[in-house]
Amino acid sequence: MPDKHLSSQFDADLNNLSSRVMEMGGLVESQIRQAVYALSHFNAEAAQTVLQVEHRVNSFEVEIDRDVSSIIGRRQPTARDLRLLMAMSKTTANLERVGDEAAKIARMVNSIIDSGTPRSLPSSDLRMSADLASGLLRKALDAFARLDVPTAISILREDDQIDQEFDGFVRKLITYMMEDPRTISASLDLLFVAKAIERIGDHAKNIAEFIIYVVKGEDVRHTPLADVESSMS
Repeated sequence: MPDKHLSSQFDADLNNLSSRVMEMGGLVESQIRQAVYALSHFNAEAAQTVLQVEHRVNSFEVEIDRDVSSIIGRRQPTARDLRLLMAMSKTTANLERVGDEAAKIARMVNSIIDSGTPRSLPSSDLRMSADLASGLLRKALDAFARLDVPTAISILREDDQIDQEFDGFVRKLITYMMEDPRTISASLDLLFVAKAIERIGDHAKNIAEFIIYVVKGEDVRHTPLADVESSMS
């Protein structure tokens, strides 16, 4: 009976912690939406909203890491439970970095607005990449909540599409700068935005890799996708 009691308490701790990670993920997703809106409409107010939320995201990271350490110290978990707690901590760190990328986008939007040349640049091309990255993060969080390995593997595949969008956008920006040197400053701002979007996709991919680590006990970081798919089949 005491063992069952301890187990149920541990499950409650894990569920509560998982809910906090998902809450943080929802906040970061809202940051991305605001950042994309700010970029699409060159809206300084939306950009400021993104920056104002940043401290809340940072607080989430500190609080969740504190709770993870507390649970490990009190429960001394092993095997899959320990992997899950480690993955939650790492997922939280990646979410905090996604928030940082959203804040970078907001700052770059403000810089482009201040430059006075926003409408002459292909900023609308970034909307597709941003939507892809945002959707990938949402998918990764949903998969993490369910510890869904097949979906995690599909996320690893989809990240390549964001990388391709980034490469294509860089080529387009180079053309703009060559044709009109007056756009160089604002184009460089957009380049940083594009890189931030690409990094959001990378963080979603990292979360997908943590899912595989929890469920399968395999660290697939830096492993070719074909090898990951083969080992999971």
